[in-house]
Amino acid sequence: MALLDVAKRDHEWLIAADLGFAVGPRLNAAGRLDDMSHGIECLLTTSPDQAAVYAEELDLLNAERKEIERGMQKEALQALDSVSLVKDSRAAGGTGALPMGLVLYDATWHQGIVGILASRIKERYHRPVIAFAEESETEMKGSARSVEGVHIRDVLDAVATAHPGLVTKFGGHSMAAGLSLPKAHLDTFSALFAEEVAKHLTPAQLTGRMLTDGALEPSEMTLEMALQLREFGPWGQHFPEPVFDGRFELLEQRIVGGAHLKFTVATGVGNQVVDGIAFNIDLNVWPNEARFVRLVYRLDINHFRGVRSLQLMTDYLEPIVDGDA
Repeated sequence: MALLDVAKRDHEWLIAADLGFAVGPRLNAAGRLDDMSHGIECLLTTSPDQAAVYAEELDLLNAERKEIERGMQKEALQALDSVSLVKDSRAAGGTGALPMGLVLYDATWHQGIVGILASRIKERYHRPVIAFAEESETEMKGSARSVEGVHIRDVLDAVATAHPGLVTKFGGHSMAAGLSLPKAHLDTFSALFAEEVAKHLTPAQLTGRMLTDGALEPSEMTLEMALQLREFGPWGQHFPEPVFDGRFELLEQRIVGGAHLKFTVATGVGNQVVDGIAFNIDLNVWPNEARFVRLVYRLDINHFRGVRSLQLMTDYLEPIVDGDA
């Protein structure tokens, strides 16, 4: 209850996503930044007052984690824009400006957050990413995230098998892995990793294709429809939540929480206006002066002061310039 309170979640209106996106990150923040025992104590205590104290500590740690993550992501994006990182991309199996497999490292990065960073960069550039942090004076510890079509553990195994001694240790599965690497091997490993990834991807796969269930009619974009979809969950791997796409008139937009876009759109029927939110957007693109927007979204329900309303939980958005379909 205490974790739900600090996350501002209604105890009587919970779905699996609340555990995954509200409770889980706060528990994980303890292990990422401090000591996982804080989260365990919060779950095990029988005292409501003590649980509230633990939950507040976890909430503060999660806020700190977000701030560190934003700084690391900014530094990673700056590194990817630099000439020194991409100048050898053609030799490393790259297409365009970047290699097909990205390897990032900064001595100041936090070990507990490199996995989140790798996920964020993977989502932006649609290719496997490994982010490293310093483990000792001579060793780095990294976290890898992959895309469909590339079994990341098999890629690491291929590189390590062909070049004994290059990688200290590694392990994982198809979409995520961890590894340790001597600092002195970083450049060599980066090139070999990109070359191996290039054997499994084509340039067309780097565009970030998204599959949707199509467009909804304006009359179908209702709170009632969102409630029905809610009852069909929980959603997960191999049973994904329905995702829709469409073109809308963009009425309002503003940044909230430092990196999220809150907006309203017109659905095209009567005077119906719907709120939407997109998390971790590109602040170089949003907000802007676009009049129309293309969205990939899920129907969600927003709770505010006891009132429930339809909200578009947006996975992708792009401004539509004049003349676009």
